[in-house]
Amino acid sequence: MSAAKPAADVALRRAYDAPGADDGHRVLVDRFWPRGRSREVLQLDEWARELAPSAALIRWFGHAPERWAEFRTRYLDELAAPEPRERLHALLAAAGPRRLTLVYGAKSDTQNQAVVLREALLAAARRNRRTA
Repeated sequence: MSAAKPAADVALRRAYDAPGADDGHRVLVDRFWPRGRSREVLQLDEWARELAPSAALIRWFGHAPERWAEFRTRYLDELAAPEPRERLHALLAAAGPRRLTLVYGAKSDTQNQAVVLREALLAAARRNRRTA
C-alpha cells in the first residue's frame, strides 16, 4: 500500500491499556478526556474529539446495553453528515500506510463509540479504494 492510500487497518485500544508497539497512528476518539490519563501516557498523535458522538447521544446511550443497536444507528447517522465524513477521510489520510488505532475510555470493548467509528472508517476506506 502506498503512503497516499488510506489505511485499512483500524485497531481499537482502551485508554487505560498501555500503548502497543504496533499501534501506528494513535487517535483519542472520546469527546471527553479519559480521567487520570496524561498526554504522555496516552502517546497520542491526535485527538479527534469532533468525531465522537454528540453530547446528547452520549447522555441518551449511557452505555445501556439495551440501547446499543439504536446508539449505533444514530451515531452512524451523525458520522454520515458532510463534515464528519470529510474528517473520517482526513483521519485515514493522516495514518497513511500505518495502522490507525482508535483510543477510547469506555469500559466495554464491544459496545462503545470506537467500535462504530471503526466500522465507519473501514467503510470509508473501501469507498476510497473503489474510487481510486
